[in-house]
This record gives sequence, structure tokens and C-alpha cells, in this order.
Amino acid sequence: MAFKAAFIAHAPDADPAQHRAVIATPKYELFVSVVRDQGQAVEECRRLVAEEGIHAVMLCPGFTHEDVAGIAEAVGEDVGVNVARGDGPSTRIAMETIIREWT
Repeated sequence: MAFKAAFIAHAPDADPAQHRAVIATPKYELFVSVVRDQGQAVEECRRLVAEEGIHAVMLCPGFTHEDVAGIAEAVGEDVGVNVARGDGPSTRIAMETIIREWT
């Protein structure tokens, strides 16, 4: 049986029904979805738990503590929820790029 994880990221023009991918080996399946907002993130995580049986959710740094709590509640106590966080310089680089590209 493979370990199944999901990585969820934000983008203002995302449609999770279209912007998704799966990378799989016999031992690991990674489901990637890009969502527009917290509502879509919660729904996508619920779908991945119900349809794919994921074991863990990894969230991009753009999720707030409240967002993380909402997703953890939505997926239940049997699914781990983690957040990718960078150090100060990494966060600055990412934010500068997002501001430049999205505005």
C-alpha cells in the first residue's frame, strides 16, 4: 500500500477541477491541487480524503493558522496536516515574486 499525501497551493486563477496532478510510485502517491481560496481548499481536501484515502495534507505557506485549523477539522483526526514554511529570506523571495506576478 502506498503512502498518499496531498499538496495544496493557492493561486487567484485556480480551478482545482482543472489544476491538479498526481505523481505516483508504488510506495508514494502525491496529489497536487491548486485552489483559489479557503473554501476550495477545504472542499478539495475533503474530496481527496473521501475519494483517494490520503494520509496527509501539506499546505503552501500562504495558509493562515485559521486556515490550517479549518482544514484539520475538515479532514479529521486520522489525516495529518502540515504547512510548508521557509526561513525569512525564502519567504521574502516568494512574496516578492507573487506580488510581482499576481498584481
